Amino acid sequence: MAPLDPALVRALHPGVVRHDHLTDTAAEHEVFQTSTIAALLDGAYDGDVTFGELRAHGDLGLGTLQHLDGEMIALDGEFWQASATGRVRRIADDERTPFAVVCPFAPDVAVALGTPRTYDDLLAVIEEHVADSGTVAIRIDGRFSRVRARSVPGQRRPYLPLAEVAARQVLFEWTDLDATLVGFRFPDAAAGIELPGYHLHVLSDDRTRGGHVLSADLAHGTLRVDRVSAMRLELPSGVRLPGAPDRSASAVLDRIEHDPPDAAAA
Repeated sequence: MAPLDPALVRALHPGVVRHDHLTDTAAEHEVFQTSTIAALLDGAYDGDVTFGELRAHGDLGLGTLQHLDGEMIALDGEFWQASATGRVRRIADDERTPFAVVCPFAPDVAVALGTPRTYDDLLAVIEEHVADSGTVAIRIDGRFSRVRARSVPGQRRPYLPLAEVAARQVLFEWTDLDATLVGFRFPDAAAGIELPGYHLHVLSDDRTRGGHVLSADLAHGTLRVDRVSAMRLELPSGVRLPGAPDRSASAVLDRIEHDPPDAAAA
């Protein structure tokens, strides 16, 4: 197992476990994650943690499902799949995830946002309130004038790398959507373990639309933020800790997450 980067230790105080030593404990201001973004980038789409087990570690978060089958949104202790078909459904406890990050959401910042904000403006508002915090969990409830999101189809072996799967993603665009955005902001030191910067998923209030957020313009709503102080990381069999942050891999992930290639529109 590779040694942890000292910058990551200072930023997140991570603890690493295997599934056999996984316990059902959760602490406020702590995130729990299964696998790493580096493993997902390389095509590790089989996991060992069930959503029933994941529930014990948090009630808000995001991730994907076994075989990279769509986007996962965790909200108020319930887990939802937003598939590439556009369907949203509740996830059963016995289903598994190859990558997910959750926390027992305990916000220490709450801000009413009564005027329209572009997506860049919205992220700037978050920065104003959490600039001194390396990692934060985020929840934004409100009316969104425009949301652009995506999902990816489930994969079969032999698995393609994530960059190739992303070229087959399905794009969604909605207007005047009552919804919740959930996700995290991780520091640069987390590269390889997590996606540095913002990673948000969306779920509509009527639970019929959802996905990975590419952009979201807010009409009005409420921002809540939980400043995270520690991480517990579960590594599935065959997944190892990455070494020093790989900036080239980070650049690939940034293109996948924020500047996707042309894809089918739903």
